[in-house]
Amino acid sequence: MLAANMGDNLRSQHELSEKKPTFSTRGPYERSPLPAEQGDLPPRIADFLATSDLPSPCLVVDVDLVAHNYATMTNALPLANVYYAVKANPAEEILVRLAALGSSFDTASPGEFDLCLKLGIAPSRISYGNTIKKQADIAHAYSKGIRLFAFDSESELIKIATSAPGSKVYCRILVESGGAEWPLSRKFGCPPEMAIDLLVQAQELGLDAHGVSFHVGSQQTNLDRWGPAIAKVAELFEQAKAHGVTLSLIDMGGGFPSRYRTAVHTLEDYSEKIMTAMAYYFGDELPEIILEPGRSLVGDAGVIQAEVVLISKKSVYEDKRWVYLDIGKFSGLAETMNEAIKYRLLTPHDGGKTGPVILAGPTCDSADIMYENTDYALPLNLKEGDKVLILSTGAYTTTYSAVSFNGFDPLATVCI
Repeated sequence: MLAANMGDNLRSQHELSEKKPTFSTRGPYERSPLPAEQGDLPPRIADFLATSDLPSPCLVVDVDLVAHNYATMTNALPLANVYYAVKANPAEEILVRLAALGSSFDTASPGEFDLCLKLGIAPSRISYGNTIKKQADIAHAYSKGIRLFAFDSESELIKIATSAPGSKVYCRILVESGGAEWPLSRKFGCPPEMAIDLLVQAQELGLDAHGVSFHVGSQQTNLDRWGPAIAKVAELFEQAKAHGVTLSLIDMGGGFPSRYRTAVHTLEDYSEKIMTAMAYYFGDELPEIILEPGRSLVGDAGVIQAEVVLISKKSVYEDKRWVYLDIGKFSGLAETMNEAIKYRLLTPHDGGKTGPVILAGPTCDSADIMYENTDYALPLNLKEGDKVLILSTGAYTTTYSAVSFNGFDPLATVCI
């Protein structure tokens, strides 16, 4: 079941390098190879930035790199069906490319599944994976032909049974998410013992009690989180069978990482852990497997070009500078909340002497500080007007950008 040489490809965390990326010295914009290492500045984006006059801030996404990441995932986990998490980045160019490659799509709202349908994606390739849905939105999805719905409570189950009769449903359970830099606990999922009762009830309501889902947390760096979750699901499959319910789907959500300041394991590393657990707990009778990657497909494929607005000090006795960019928490960098996601930065002055900084955004809100406690250092000769590149920002930036907070425009995007 597993590739014979998969174990040879594993790398321990301490063996993963953290080489500092540099600006490209290539000529005019042209198709270029992949970056030397995951998370480095993609050469095609470097060339595009060097020859383009863009608004600031602006996200640039290399759609070819998204396609490469999709191929990497499907090669590492060929038995799984990929449902791209549209919420990560809903750019039409990305959705069209992934659809052409065979991806399905996980959606969280009518806005997302209507966009997929508008682009010609069949409803059979769309799931409504949000466990919190309006009754009218369930009915709307059903009227469009969508037949795969998530739930984690009795109230949600009854809404689905009422407005989407006969549909396939899967119950999301709570699992441990320690090790995730952006945890997804508490709000979603129910205890496994409740899931059994709900799945039995789903069948009694005339729905297809199709399976179980879990999510080990976004940007999950602990390879060992999937095994215990899969063990719980396998136990639920057996318990459901004892109640006359045959489950056939395991939805593992996302969690696969992008490369930020800290090096991460490869998708092959995650695949080895996942498929070893699947073989151990399910043997040769593997259920359908769904993955819902978002960050791991588009994160490293995007770079934000921002600008330094102001550099100041709060005290003559303090060495730490405040560096204000024209992008902040309210214009795309919401995942810096609690300094959770730590992006890498490039400036035109890299390689020279640096000093500690506090990084903040441009808005009139005191919460608009990205990094105050995390150790960030930038060149001492950085000046106002300099461009700053924020790497691995293809995921959860445009979708978090406010429409007009303080009158600032939402984050612009260019797909190349």
